[in-house]
Amino acid sequence: MFSDEYVLIAKQDGTIEAIVKQSEAGDDLQYFNGILSPGFINTHCHLELSHLKGIIREKTGLVNFILDIVANRSSKEDIILQAIKNAEDTMLKNGIVAVGDICNTTYTLYQKKQNNLAYYNFIETSGWLPNIAEKKYNEAVNLYNQFSTITKKCSIVPHAPYSVSNELWCLIEKHFQNKIISIHNQEANAENELFLNGTGAFMYLYQQMNITNNSFQPTKKSSLQSYFHWLENTQNILLVHNTCTSEKDIHFLHQQPEFIKHKLFFCLCPNANLYIEDTLPNINLLRESNIQLTLGTDSLASNNNLNIVNEIKTLQTHYPKITLAEILQWATINGAKALDMEDTLGSFEKGKKPGIILLENTNDIKRLV
Repeated sequence: MFSDEYVLIAKQDGTIEAIVKQSEAGDDLQYFNGILSPGFINTHCHLELSHLKGIIREKTGLVNFILDIVANRSSKEDIILQAIKNAEDTMLKNGIVAVGDICNTTYTLYQKKQNNLAYYNFIETSGWLPNIAEKKYNEAVNLYNQFSTITKKCSIVPHAPYSVSNELWCLIEKHFQNKIISIHNQEANAENELFLNGTGAFMYLYQQMNITNNSFQPTKKSSLQSYFHWLENTQNILLVHNTCTSEKDIHFLHQQPEFIKHKLFFCLCPNANLYIEDTLPNINLLRESNIQLTLGTDSLASNNNLNIVNEIKTLQTHYPKITLAEILQWATINGAKALDMEDTLGSFEKGKKPGIILLENTNDIKRLV
């Protein structure tokens, strides 16, 4: 972070030319009261769920949240498309320049064709029943092909450890080579309980959804330690939520080959964690382990607004000792690296076009470019 002794020089279109000392900048300077920051990178969002704002109950736990999503997800197409447009407009106003977006449908395709924001599209697969693995895989490939017509920044990814059978893992794993893979990780204690003991709230979820996977056997390990081997050939790994990631899990990650640790990112979605489980990850544990952190908003089904500044405020409230400078790194350059967009976004460097936003006391956001 630069002090007010330095001047940011940018072209009219936002391309960065230089950062120089004020004494070298010449005349005709513009002065702003606040912090100039590159545009924010929202590394986890479900834009297609924007029509669910205010519909899903708060603080009921992950299993009830999932059941509510399943019960309320359907709506008229025009309502869904308008909600997507409104949500993207909100992100633009809130200084977001790029999004890692989860896709289960083609509903967001039209809006993304407008190129208002940079997107990395995570084509999500789920299927706990082994006998539907091929069907789910083929659906994901078809969706991937449609998104590939507008961008190369897309990949086929698993939804979560509790929703992907070994058979489905085997099918999608061959698409991981040199791709960015996102997965919902350890969002609730029930996820670890499932893999450790084969018990817990997810057994209730499967019962409610009439799902029986007799081939599943508890691994006696946490969910992270149970599935992580599938991700060895990826370009980057984006673990999302991490609410119940433990010190043992961190130790496990540090035992992985060095090349894996360099491509590993943990995405924090604090407001969604509070909305769903009413708890937060042990962020100090993650920081002390030198894992690269990013920020996400999750969806309007689990958040009241798609605003990275609100995520920053929540973090500052619960972790006041973490500096704003550090959190801004999570929200900008770390996110850009995670989504393989650091060549153009994430920092003020010559030739980049990262967006320029003004933070006034972290309350008001003004998008300057």
